[in-house]
Amino acid sequence: MASTTTAAPIMTSQQFLDHWQGHRALTRRVIDAFPDDKLFTYSIGGMRPFSALAMEFIGMAVPTLKGVITGKWEQFAGAKTTTKAELLRTWDHTTAEINKLWPKIPAARFQEVDTAFGQWKMAIYDLLLYIRDNEIHHRGQGYVYLRSLGVEPPHFWERE
Repeated sequence: MASTTTAAPIMTSQQFLDHWQGHRALTRRVIDAFPDDKLFTYSIGGMRPFSALAMEFIGMAVPTLKGVITGKWEQFAGAKTTTKAELLRTWDHTTAEINKLWPKIPAARFQEVDTAFGQWKMAIYDLLLYIRDNEIHHRGQGYVYLRSLGVEPPHFWERE
């Protein structure tokens, strides 16, 4: 079978955003599934509570997009949340910010190499994949936590 090369990307920028936001919607449901008294305290084997993981995702998303757009890589400066309601509000605000910032990324920027936060030198598309993959990886911890608490987690394939 002969292969052909075309200039068409495997996915568009909008498709990537939609895919990422689908994962974020699922992660939001995982946050919401936690009992209020366990979200900030429960862990297994010394791992971080799921609230700390969710704050990591929040702390990576908008600062990374701002860095991609401006070339200035500034750390997340948001307030720490202490309740599930605050965490979900922060999550929703971050989701809206992602949607607002995403269209400002020039198409050519995805292929450029930059050093994010003075540490990670890679192509921008690779950095964005890393952020998405990191969330998926740690969301798996949330699933284990929920199951160990006797809570059925959301179906992983439902990302709407």
